[in-house]
Amino acid sequence: MEFSITFVQLFFWGVYLAAPILLMLCTLIIIVGQVVGRLEGWGRFNALYWSFITALTVGYGDIRPMSKLAKVLAIVIAFLGIMLTGIFVAITVATASSAFHQSIDPIVLKGIEERFK
Repeated sequence: MEFSITFVQLFFWGVYLAAPILLMLCTLIIIVGQVVGRLEGWGRFNALYWSFITALTVGYGDIRPMSKLAKVLAIVIAFLGIMLTGIFVAITVATASSAFHQSIDPIVLKGIEERFK
């Protein structure tokens, strides 16, 4: 239980520290998605939905761009989404590692480290 609490606390602290970058990426995804939506004649909600489905690499295929410029912008959104996802993965991995080190008894940890040397 101690590990879980430490993990959650550190995770949200990491998200807080990375918030400026995360917000910038989300804002760019929204803006580019709205541009694509305007080019394709979609409504605002459909453009928002499509931009995050594309950014998170889900890609249901129910809405898709048809013009060349919109397709190029879709690639831009995909790259922004990969960066966004990568930051969340990095925060999660760093948080789990830190929580493990804080939760494990130092003597046990030293024994584990010696086994892997």
